[in-house]
Amino acid sequence: MTERSFDFGEAADELCRGKRMLNQMKGWARKIKRDVHALWLAARDPRTPWYAKAVAFSIAAYALSPIDLIPDFIPVLGYLDDLIILPLAVLVAVRLIPAEILREHRATAAAAAGGPVSKGAALCIVALWAAAAILTGWWLYRWQFGGG
Repeated sequence: MTERSFDFGEAADELCRGKRMLNQMKGWARKIKRDVHALWLAARDPRTPWYAKAVAFSIAAYALSPIDLIPDFIPVLGYLDDLIILPLAVLVAVRLIPAEILREHRATAAAAAGGPVSKGAALCIVALWAAAAILTGWWLYRWQFGGG
């Protein structure tokens, strides 16, 4: 029976691989964030086709919204929209926007680096979600109690 001793070189290699993977994931997240900002800008650009504007605006609004489709506290499924659904939706929207328009807005988004910050937009998003919650509650009340 041979006893294996601890190999510091192997441990250092594993640590370096872990750091490289973490750096790649951070880079990927920065690109997604940049693309969401570029989608927001493209949705407001008159040169963007109407169907691409609709998709880009919807995805940017959802990505910038503080409310998730699937709450994060639900195990596994909670992060599904953040890790899979949102990046795929961004990929679809990016393909709908003409290349020269997207290139221009990606450059603008990269220069801004902080992303769009608008208290008015945040207020609109919160108001839309509140209205949806109130209408859903009203509908459920009418359905449950048959009142009108």
